[in-house]
Amino acid sequence: MANVQQVGRPRDTTIDEKALAAARALLVERGFDATTVQAIAERAGVHSSALYRRWPSRIELIEDAAFPAARPVDIAPTGDLRRDLRRFVRAYLAAFGEPAARVAAPGLLAHRRSSDKPEVYLRVSARPQFHAILAAAPPESVDPSVDPDDVFDMLLGAIWTRVVLVAVTTRNRPLERTIDMVLRMVRPYPPRG
Repeated sequence: MANVQQVGRPRDTTIDEKALAAARALLVERGFDATTVQAIAERAGVHSSALYRRWPSRIELIEDAAFPAARPVDIAPTGDLRRDLRRFVRAYLAAFGEPAARVAAPGLLAHRRSSDKPEVYLRVSARPQFHAILAAAPPESVDPSVDPDDVFDMLLGAIWTRVVLVAVTTRNRPLERTIDMVLRMVRPYPPRG
C-alpha cells in the first residue's frame, strides 16, 4: 500500500481543546446567548474561521463543549439491575450537572424546538446504554411489554428535575427513590389468580 502524503499544514489539534474550554468558560461566565463563535475564538486565541472548519455552527460547538463526546454516559451492564441503574443515574446526573451543561441545556433545547431540523435530541444520548442495562437484567425481572423508551423518557425527566431544581435533592435518598420508581415501572405484574 502506497504512503499518501497529506497536502498542506497538519491540523492543529490544540485548537479543538482551546475552543471547547473557552466555550465552557463563556457559558458559565456569560450565559448561552453571549457564547458566540466570535467570543469563543477571542477567548481561545484563534481565528473564528478555524472554529467554522471544525464545527458547522455555534450550536454544534456549544453541544460539544457542554456535552463532550469524550465523556459519554457509558455504563457496561453487570446484570445487577438495581446497581446498574444506580450507576447509570449517577453518571447521567454528573454529565448534566456540569456547570456548562446546566447553562447550555435550556438554550440548546429552545434552539432545537424552534429549528426546522427534525432532530430534538442533544448529542449526549444514553438511550442505547439504558436498553443494554434492561436487556442484561435477570430473566423475568423486566416486563417484555414495557417500552424501554418510555421508561427512559420518564427517567430523563426525573434526572432533569434533580439537576434543575436543586431543592428536590434535599429529600431523603432521592437517588434510591428514583431507582425504586424505575424498578416498579419495569417489573412484570404478578399473575392474577
